[in-house]
Amino acid sequence: MTDTVRTPAAGRDEALTSIDLDVRGMTCASCAARIQKRLNRVDGVQAAVNYATARAHVLAPRGTTSEALIDVVRAAGYDAVPPDPNEDAEAAAGARTEAIRRRLIVSAAISVPVMAVSMVTPWQFPGWQWAAFALTTPVLLWSGRGFHRSAWVNLRHGAFTMDTLISVGTLAAYLWSAFCLILGNAGTLGMKHPFSLHLVRAGSLDSVYFEAACGTITFILLGRWIEARSRSEAGSALRELLTMGARAVHVLDDDGTETTRPIEALRVGQRFVVRPGEKIASDGEVVEGASAIDAHVITGESVPVEVGPGDRVVGATLNTNGRLVVRATAVGADTQLSQIAHLVEQAQTGKSNAQRLADRIASVFVPVVIVLALLAFGAWLVAGAGVGFAITAGVSVLIISCPCALGLATPTALLAGTGRGAQLGVVIRGPEALERARAIDTVVMDKTGTLTRGEMSVQRITAAPGEDEDRVLAAAAALEAGSEHPIARAVVARAAGRGPAPAAGDFRVVPGRGVRAVLDGADALAGSAALMADEGLEVPDVLTAAAEAASDRGATVVLVAWDGAVRGVLTVSDELADNSARAVGRLHALGLRTVMLTGDNERAARHVAALVGIDEVHAQVLPEEKLAVVDGLRAEGHRVAMIGDGVNDAAALAAADLGIAMGTGTDAAIAAGDLTLMRHDLMLAVDAIALSRATLRIIRGNLFWAFFYNVCAIPIAALGLLNPMIAGAAMAFSSVFVVTNSLRLRGFRPAR
Repeated sequence: MTDTVRTPAAGRDEALTSIDLDVRGMTCASCAARIQKRLNRVDGVQAAVNYATARAHVLAPRGTTSEALIDVVRAAGYDAVPPDPNEDAEAAAGARTEAIRRRLIVSAAISVPVMAVSMVTPWQFPGWQWAAFALTTPVLLWSGRGFHRSAWVNLRHGAFTMDTLISVGTLAAYLWSAFCLILGNAGTLGMKHPFSLHLVRAGSLDSVYFEAACGTITFILLGRWIEARSRSEAGSALRELLTMGARAVHVLDDDGTETTRPIEALRVGQRFVVRPGEKIASDGEVVEGASAIDAHVITGESVPVEVGPGDRVVGATLNTNGRLVVRATAVGADTQLSQIAHLVEQAQTGKSNAQRLADRIASVFVPVVIVLALLAFGAWLVAGAGVGFAITAGVSVLIISCPCALGLATPTALLAGTGRGAQLGVVIRGPEALERARAIDTVVMDKTGTLTRGEMSVQRITAAPGEDEDRVLAAAAALEAGSEHPIARAVVARAAGRGPAPAAGDFRVVPGRGVRAVLDGADALAGSAALMADEGLEVPDVLTAAAEAASDRGATVVLVAWDGAVRGVLTVSDELADNSARAVGRLHALGLRTVMLTGDNERAARHVAALVGIDEVHAQVLPEEKLAVVDGLRAEGHRVAMIGDGVNDAAALAAADLGIAMGTGTDAAIAAGDLTLMRHDLMLAVDAIALSRATLRIIRGNLFWAFFYNVCAIPIAALGLLNPMIAGAAMAFSSVFVVTNSLRLRGFRPAR
């Protein structure tokens, strides 16, 4: 998968090619770190290799090919292929998990009797050691062959991985046990060797650890199987997202004929039919029909949205009850669903600062552990503990120290967290956004389109004494019907369905004032108080009072007059969104200060702020001044999150420590945001911050556990206090703990 991006470099724009590769053969974090290090040695290459997703995301100079990068991966002892869009990733992951399960079943079936007879003295019988030897051999060579093969391949390339520790540890336990068994029975076997007596003293029949060798492999395979299943569950939300689209489309030909074709055959500009109960095939514009669209797969919103001709629809959403004809405006990778999936996938390949530190440690961890194991072995030999005990301590150090948990700490949490976010309607761009979300203390939000619906509507109609409100509204609608102004559309929309409007003639716009026309033979006006004054019309006191009260609230006033008298006033404003006040309250509960930006006058701004509970108001702010407000707050030492939805918010979104873009807004705003909300609901911003914090808490907890585990476990093993089999179980548990801890994010529930 490749695409070209623009990135600043040395004061100029340099075209970089983005290349994704599926990496094969990785078994631990040190594998990923090794591949990433090799890729980053290539001039101009910036690579991130994710162990949990088995994928490398590379930014390379334009002209770099996938084949060249694959050669680098192969030179490191692994393999890589370009992602296959037709490959069933879930089936492939399932096949790998099933292969581990088969090896685990065989290993467990053999290991249980070996461990039982080795550890329970009453169950032992003459020659039980030989039976243990015979049973352990297939476990070591068949069930554990993957560890040995990986260790050998990496050793040929001068590398050490987690599999090196497992392979060396289990082989050492097995070979020492076989050595002790054979030499301990040397006399019985008729063996005559000058060093026979000395070797038998060094390794007696009491020093056989066959149960440790096969038990270690069993426990590690069990951990790998649980880990593989859990990682698959963590990534299930993204896979569900990728499979939500339609598989076929009913293309409407120019002659009106419907033809069912594969979705891949659809082209931009073509019309297609969507029947009730079917998924919309791609992003498009409704050209015929009306229906309610269930868009919860994209926005997380459960209430269907009514659409008709001219409305835009999104691919993968569900047409509930009407037949639609849609013109495709985006297909394939350009659809909103694909872009969301791409953003989520990119986020899952990112690395937090803490994970980068863990990767650096993992890259040198295995060689250090081997040295520590040798030191433990040598120290116990010098202390006179005997070869058997020294080998036990060394093998335990090797086995318990595997750094799997370090490599899984961040990516599994990101898989679960970003996937859950996508289900809720929140797209998280990566771990950097998570880290910034944790630190913010101030939330700045635009008023229009963020706190409000972004659509003008008539809030109140006041009629002059002796007049009827419906007649005032009908006259206003007739006058405004010829205008495309948002206020005019709001008036017309309010009057729709209330009966016929009077016929308007001789329609004229009065610039900056309003409109005039002839209604039923009489001159009529709709507009500002200045327009009425220009015409010499006096506004009744009751209408003046209503207009002044509306202006104080930041609403727009439309006065309506006909036949030489002002007959009524309409109050038009951008209505507050349903959840704005509740969302601001939740932000306060999270310990955040709230700031509102608006171009409204001070009185109107204060009125809105009081309604929703905003802490600080910046009124009469021009679009270009929003950036200055954000920069000013940051200069005061605040960590600022900016929520916006328009082009004029993009600069402030990019400048803020955390940009939160309303997905119902413009592409520019969405591109500038660190978090994208897929529907117009400020509570989603609260959910996004809470989910980000929860994900980062899980990541930090995982990393703490992984570091703490190794810091405690290695000294215990070196002191000879752990049997290698117990060490293997503990190592497997550490990885399983990290993965299952991350899966808690799948149950994240927004606070309401």
